[in-house]
Amino acid sequence: MEAGEEHCNPLMQRRRAGVLLHPVSLPGLGPVGTLGDEAFRFLDWARDAGFSLWQILPLHPPQEDGSPYASISAFAGDVRLIDPQRLAARAGLADPTLPVDTLLEQARERLEQAGDGWAQAYQAFRDSQGPVWLEDFARFVVIRAREGGRPWWEWPAALRDRDPDALAAVEVDAARELEAVRFAQFVLFDQWQDVREHARARDILILGDMPIFVAHDSAEVWAHRDLFDLDDTGHPLTVAGVPPDYFSETGQRWGNPHYRWDRLAERGYDWWVERLRWTLETVDAVRIDHFRGFEASWAVPASEPDATQGHWVPGPGADFFEQLQTRLGVLPLLAEDLGVITPEVTALRLRFDLPGMRILQFAFEGGPDNPYLPANHDDLSAVYTGTHDNDTTLGWFRSLEPSLQQHVIATLDEGGAEEMPWPLIRAACRSPAQLAILPMQDALQLGSEARTNIPGTVDERNWTWRFDWSQLPEGQTEALRALAQETGRLE
Repeated sequence: MEAGEEHCNPLMQRRRAGVLLHPVSLPGLGPVGTLGDEAFRFLDWARDAGFSLWQILPLHPPQEDGSPYASISAFAGDVRLIDPQRLAARAGLADPTLPVDTLLEQARERLEQAGDGWAQAYQAFRDSQGPVWLEDFARFVVIRAREGGRPWWEWPAALRDRDPDALAAVEVDAARELEAVRFAQFVLFDQWQDVREHARARDILILGDMPIFVAHDSAEVWAHRDLFDLDDTGHPLTVAGVPPDYFSETGQRWGNPHYRWDRLAERGYDWWVERLRWTLETVDAVRIDHFRGFEASWAVPASEPDATQGHWVPGPGADFFEQLQTRLGVLPLLAEDLGVITPEVTALRLRFDLPGMRILQFAFEGGPDNPYLPANHDDLSAVYTGTHDNDTTLGWFRSLEPSLQQHVIATLDEGGAEEMPWPLIRAACRSPAQLAILPMQDALQLGSEARTNIPGTVDERNWTWRFDWSQLPEGQTEALRALAQETGRLE
């Protein structure tokens, strides 16, 4: 992008500082953070600290391991985020301390009787999202519960194969259960839109996150079996992963079914268009996880226990993004282009003027051509100190050998005046990259105890971290804002 050139991607229109925090990590009394007062307080703090972008992780309901990247839906939201206080106030309920399920039931009864603007908004939500994803999601959740949580390919054949008579019977037998699922989704996204309005009023963009692949046991794979590489009984023929590399002799076998890109192409990628359209109704821009899969992805025979016997299969390439542009216009996307990236993947990203990612914790091994070194950044980028899959910057630095610690400080030319994570925070903000994004843990200067996730593990601490305002160092808000001002990230 030439100096002074107007960029149509809203992420790239000016230099911004951003903060990475999933809403479940907000403070509060419940088991996870909610879209209540703490979400609004967080946005107010972010503005005061000079941030004009809030990056979240996928809002979808996690499966048993808590990861939002393995969800039963690529459209639905995590109803654990519903704030009971705001729900009770919206529905005129007297006791917000009741369980959320009870509040939802009471609110639904009030809604049926009221016929006011909220009832009309609910009907509009059903009308617009029902045919796209909501009806299939409600059926999936209800049937799955009735089947004891078994995956859909183990359901009775009539339900597994979506026999019209079997689905019609569910509509009759489980009418109230289905309505409860639909209504909870409406309440969640209604509350989320209030949060979005608060962010918009404070000039804060919300950057969402979209995994390229979807979980096998999900409403979308059940409802659109023809779009995935499955056999006649719903079992995958090939699954996604990555090949053996320096980090793993056997690669990674993720288990997500591969797309039938040929069938999607015949339909103008309609399922993907609707997926991105809905996502962009909930956020301002989207980080696409595993972007390299659109150029080529690693396909592993489903019968193989690891990824060693996989092979590369072409992705949809430029045709996919051209179709998205035709249907949706400007693509406010950020490409997650980490790992071993080929020239073809980079060319695809640059063809559509999409920013890539630069992770500073990866910058200090290898030679001067390391693409993560600040000297090698360009403006069409988002620079991070670390991501949700990394250790916190303080934890990462403490884990390094003393010689590598010295190398890091020398490379950053900080002179050791400040302790981590400030040298990396300053390097991120001073980078040419248009976006500089800090995990909330780094903004709070926390160690490894605050790590969000350790990839490839089932550690019980994964996805459980939450912050508390008492962890905010004195003067930190002002210091972050001053740095954003100094580095041209505060408009």
